[in-house]
Amino acid sequence: MPIRTIHIDTARTWRGGQNQALLTVKGLRALGHPTMLVAHPDGELRRRAPQDPDLVPLAPRFEIDFHAAWKLARIIRAFNPAILHAHDPHGVALAALALGFRMPWPPPLLVASRRVDFRLAGNTLSRAKYKQVDRFICASSAIGRILAADGIDAARIVTVHEGVDLQHVADAPPVSIHETFWLPHGAPVVLNVAALVPHKGQRHLIDAFAEVVRVVPDARLVILGQGELHDSLAKQIHHLSLDKHVMLPGFRTDVLSLMKTADIFVMSSVMEGLGTSLLDAMACARPIVATDTGGIPEVVVHEETGLLVPPRDADQLADALVTLLKDETRARQYGAAGYERVHHTFSVEHMVNQTVSVYRDVITTR
Repeated sequence: MPIRTIHIDTARTWRGGQNQALLTVKGLRALGHPTMLVAHPDGELRRRAPQDPDLVPLAPRFEIDFHAAWKLARIIRAFNPAILHAHDPHGVALAALALGFRMPWPPPLLVASRRVDFRLAGNTLSRAKYKQVDRFICASSAIGRILAADGIDAARIVTVHEGVDLQHVADAPPVSIHETFWLPHGAPVVLNVAALVPHKGQRHLIDAFAEVVRVVPDARLVILGQGELHDSLAKQIHHLSLDKHVMLPGFRTDVLSLMKTADIFVMSSVMEGLGTSLLDAMACARPIVATDTGGIPEVVVHEETGLLVPPRDADQLADALVTLLKDETRARQYGAAGYERVHHTFSVEHMVNQTVSVYRDVITTR
């Protein structure tokens, strides 16, 4: 039986969470489930989503916005969903407030995606919104353990690993990362894709790369992303005399195409819910070097699809990068194994089917 759902994501920017929200909506529609998407009016998610009547521009101006909640309540009454699925914390707050207005009977159940391994905010308002969540869908078991430690009943927590659109990855044409960024022909290239924010750990990656170039002098590091740390990372690069070796080109829309021509993909996070960029890189058959934190070990199998190192440890990160840069056979084996793993375990179809199972379970146990 089809399940009617409304999906809410209030972010203006485009990151892994917004991509997963869009993949979920498209996947549910492909399975015949009536689905509405509520997205930020000026956000990238709204721009990339199918432009149809089931795309509604709406976002709260602040966490507790009764006017926006009243508008959402009207949408709920008109669409009459069985499930409200909030994909970000402000979306949870908006949905929780909306449920306080007059609802059809039975009212929709509230499901919340949790994709970060941060602790829940401790203030009363933040805690209150989570009390109304019937089921938390965690992107990794590591996130689920954090929720449980914060007092969320284990019966309300389920893990559904994020998925990658394998066909979309396959369709992306390779684009030479060397030609795009004017890198020396034949120079090995390490790629990092992440927002330039503290928990992504790029400062440790740059420290590590200062050691890498002492052993592999022609190696290059490309960090794709934008964020608050751009200027401080640029100063660090200059201070370490890495201006010719490390690049900060900013946000790119052709990440998959560039990823296909990089030699190694690296993730240096000190905290990470799962890391959808890792899934993309594995779907591109890239060998991985990543930190052993959060949900990353649920994706990367050490010495099978890549190498895991402790977070904040520039020396071990450098050693792992040098190992794969100097052993091309091993790197290719890791890339091939990662390609097989992501196809068997992390497809978007698998993610959507598991999400539907969560919906059915929460409806049954209402």
